[in-house]
Amino acid sequence: MEKTTNQGNPNLASELVVGVDIGTTKIAAIVGRKNEFGKIEILGIGKSESLGVNRGVVVNIEQTVGSIKAAVAMAADKANVDIGEVIVGIAGQHIKSMQHRGMIIRQSLEDEINQKDIDNLIDNMHRLVMSPGEEIIHVIPQEYIIDNESGIKNPIGHAGIRLEGNFHIITGQISAVKNIFKCINRASLETVDLHLEPLASADAVLSDEEKEAGVVLVDIGGGTTDVAIFYDGIIRHTAVIPFGGNIITEDIKEGCSIIKTQAEQLKMRFGSALSQENQENEIISIPGLRGRPHKEISVKFLAQIIQARMEEILEFVLFEIKSSGFERKLAAGIVVTGGGALLKHLPQLVMLTTGMDCRIGTPNEHLATNDDELKNPLYATGVGLVMKGIEKYERDAKRGVNAVKVENQASKEEEKQKEAKKIVGHSKKKIGTYFTDLIGRTKDWMSDDIE
Repeated sequence: MEKTTNQGNPNLASELVVGVDIGTTKIAAIVGRKNEFGKIEILGIGKSESLGVNRGVVVNIEQTVGSIKAAVAMAADKANVDIGEVIVGIAGQHIKSMQHRGMIIRQSLEDEINQKDIDNLIDNMHRLVMSPGEEIIHVIPQEYIIDNESGIKNPIGHAGIRLEGNFHIITGQISAVKNIFKCINRASLETVDLHLEPLASADAVLSDEEKEAGVVLVDIGGGTTDVAIFYDGIIRHTAVIPFGGNIITEDIKEGCSIIKTQAEQLKMRFGSALSQENQENEIISIPGLRGRPHKEISVKFLAQIIQARMEEILEFVLFEIKSSGFERKLAAGIVVTGGGALLKHLPQLVMLTTGMDCRIGTPNEHLATNDDELKNPLYATGVGLVMKGIEKYERDAKRGVNAVKVENQASKEEEKQKEAKKIVGHSKKKIGTYFTDLIGRTKDWMSDDIE
């Protein structure tokens, strides 16, 4: 699928997929493919600091291009491949979602509903009129209705005239989408597909059983926190909360009167989401600036700052859960992933705040190798994008085979029609010759009779 060549084994070139996660704090590029056992094999990972992105939106194109090039070059070097095409993730505060129902009228009741009918219905959804400056990113089917019979997940093979569908539609700002494409192009790459990042993360960290039972995915990034709610195996609600790990760092910086780099190090090394888990006498000593005396900070005080902001973020998450209407149907609880999931005692705080079960989601569940580096929830989106790319490759390949089958069938039908025409034409010719001969003989008889 990708213009990505494997120098070691050219036969694997078409199977390689590259996912690029453009985040607020880091840009990650991951090269992977599906092995013979159906597991995802990661061949290389590249990570660079994200310098031109704020809350998931590109604000400095040149800096973002430099970060993308650095991450992709590192991944290409580790995987020993040349990267030309990538699957890219999109997130940010501008992302919105809505529910919509579409409908088409089919021509024949005799013909079964096929993939072409579904594609036509989804294409109609992509033509919806959006607010100025917005465009549709994803059209995700919820369920189908055939001649007023509802609750159908897969309509292929059914008979019916009126085909309807309930869809979850995700939109984003045109300028934000174009800026991502521009950055990828300037990095000498081509964008194969664009995916909403929480949907990619969900593929990497959630099981089919969790999606079936009902689960909330909370992806805490640097600039935003993404929420995706699944029930009965289908995405039901998505939202983007404009707060993430960076605002916690800012709170620590202001609360402790230190610089940002020190605040980030404090959060990563000593940060806790639950202040009661820390002792009053635990003290951290921070070097002073330019000969100034050391600054001493209580670990408990640090945890109080972090807990206050995390509780605020979780209140927003709880609001989205209630807004979705699935609050009482989420048997699998909450799965937290992303860089923010690395905070100590976060699952305990989530359970205390929401009253729901919680676990940390890592992207190694679907992987072929048990790599310690990939056990980090930081790479959930990147691994998910690789999985989305592989799905697209398989879907396109399947449709290509089906298209060939349809074309071959059409060719056979055409040959049959031509053969039938030949037979009819030959028969007409024979009949015409017979009547011509008969008329000729009749004329001869009449001439003999006249004579």
